[in-house]
Amino acid sequence: MVEVSKTEVVGTLSGLSTIQVEPVGRWFEAYCLRRLRKQTLSANSVHSSSSEDTESDVSEDEEDVAFLQSLDPTDWKHQDHYQVLGLKNLRYKATDDQIKRAYKKKVLKHHPDKRRAHGLQVKDGDDDYFSCITKAIDILGNKVKRRSYDSVDPEFDNAVPSGSGVAKDNFLTTFKPAFERNARWSTKRNVPGLGNMNSTFDEVNHFYSYWYDFDSWREYSYLDEEEKEKGENREERKWIERQNKTARGKLKKEEVQRLRTLVDNAYNCDPRIQKFKDDEKEKKLAHKRARQEAARAKVEEEERKKREVEEEERKKKEKEEEELKAQREKEKKEKDAQKKAIKKERKTFRSKMKEFDYFCADDTERVANMQDVEKLAELLSVVSLREMNEGLTSGDEDKAKEAFSSKLKELNDQIEKEKQQQLEMSKKSASGGGSGGGGKQWSEDEMQTLIKAVNVFPAGTNQRWEVVANFINQHCGSNFGPKDTLSKAKALQKMDPTMKQAANQKAFEHFNKESKRPDKAEGLPKEEADISARYDSVAVQQIAETGGNPAPWTADEQKLLEQALKTYPASTKDRWDVISVAIPGRSKKDCMKRYKELVELVRAKKLAQAAAAAKTKK
Repeated sequence: MVEVSKTEVVGTLSGLSTIQVEPVGRWFEAYCLRRLRKQTLSANSVHSSSSEDTESDVSEDEEDVAFLQSLDPTDWKHQDHYQVLGLKNLRYKATDDQIKRAYKKKVLKHHPDKRRAHGLQVKDGDDDYFSCITKAIDILGNKVKRRSYDSVDPEFDNAVPSGSGVAKDNFLTTFKPAFERNARWSTKRNVPGLGNMNSTFDEVNHFYSYWYDFDSWREYSYLDEEEKEKGENREERKWIERQNKTARGKLKKEEVQRLRTLVDNAYNCDPRIQKFKDDEKEKKLAHKRARQEAARAKVEEEERKKREVEEEERKKKEKEEEELKAQREKEKKEKDAQKKAIKKERKTFRSKMKEFDYFCADDTERVANMQDVEKLAELLSVVSLREMNEGLTSGDEDKAKEAFSSKLKELNDQIEKEKQQQLEMSKKSASGGGSGGGGKQWSEDEMQTLIKAVNVFPAGTNQRWEVVANFINQHCGSNFGPKDTLSKAKALQKMDPTMKQAANQKAFEHFNKESKRPDKAEGLPKEEADISARYDSVAVQQIAETGGNPAPWTADEQKLLEQALKTYPASTKDRWDVISVAIPGRSKKDCMKRYKELVELVRAKKLAQAAAAAKTKK
């Protein structure tokens, strides 16, 4: 049988470790020469190589001895310690092990005992150049002293590239070596590099932020002029320390300024910074344009909505105006038709009554009946006039007279009834005025004066009711207070029809006094004078009975009204009373009503013109 071996794990191997081995010596150099020359190992090659190595070592030793002998052992501060140990090329990059081996090599060659054994001359004590080797290892072998010496390394290039005349193309080649040289002074590791022309904004910003906050370990204690240990006493040592500290601070300040100048010059010449600024500016401009576009779009949208609302309001207004215009036209047509109808019925009524000779036997009765005819023609409605005209057209004079008499009696009864109602209302107003005026009775003159004062001193007058009370007391000799006049005015407002009737009665009385002139109808033909007198008497009677003249305005009356409005402006005292006096047969109520009608006509005309102009623009 074949036995099968088993594999077992008895342990784990440790991780691999890397050991740095440095090939040294003339034998390694000989090996390199053979490899370069592609020669095999032989006695001749070894002999020749050995002889060459010997010659090379001899030349190096001669140079080394000449350099060391040229040094002044007392001026050790100004000597190059790295060169003394043969580490001129490595300098601050040399490791501690390399420094130790270099020192051992120098000791084997230049120790005073070795040189005496070879018969060479050796100076006494510190005057021998071997003391320079001892001083070099003393400084470079100590980390603190070596850092102090490295800070003032004479081989270090402290030059700072100028910020002027640096083109974009050679920016990196100019400043990159400078930053790499000065990166050795950083107390922090992983010093960021200058990068390239394609570096991002974050990379560039991190680089300059690091260098603007650069923390340097470089110090200048090696350059101290005196050592404090040489002081004879404590005070002298303190003084030396202060002097050294001041000198170090000054040099440190100059170093900080030098690094800041380096960073400033690089920042000012860096084309990437300008590119980033241009990009940021363009970004801001784009953002600003976007905001402006958004604001413009918002304004345009608001204007569009506003135009839509205005257009809707305009259409709605035009529609309302058209409806109002149509309604007014309809009302006007109805009113014109009604006027036409009543005018026709009045004309028919007057013609029929003229045919029946006004049912009179003498002139006195004829004048009276003519006045009654005018009263009926002006006061009766279209329906009543049509009914009466139907009775007059029957052909029977008795039936016609009966229809005329019945309508006249019915109208007179109605007027009398209205007079009784107004009288009762007047009495109630008078009784109410007594109770509303603080218990004082108001006479007719006092009430009329109150109405006049309220019109003369409108709302807004300073201390209005005191002024009204004084006005009444001065003109009527009464003794009313502000509360009395206010209470009575409120009572008259509640009884508005009575107040209007009282004002119209006063206007009629005033008109009646002014219009009674014996020469009014002089110079006219008899028939025209009779008609004028008859018309005046009818108008006066209608004003007295109804407070106004319902007859249509004639062209002459219209001219008189227009002239009176121009003659007596709004500032005229008791303007409408004066205007009504200038127009015979018309009361204050008639003039104000006609004025309002004219204002409405002018307003309607302007609206119609505006609507027509708007349609024309479309």
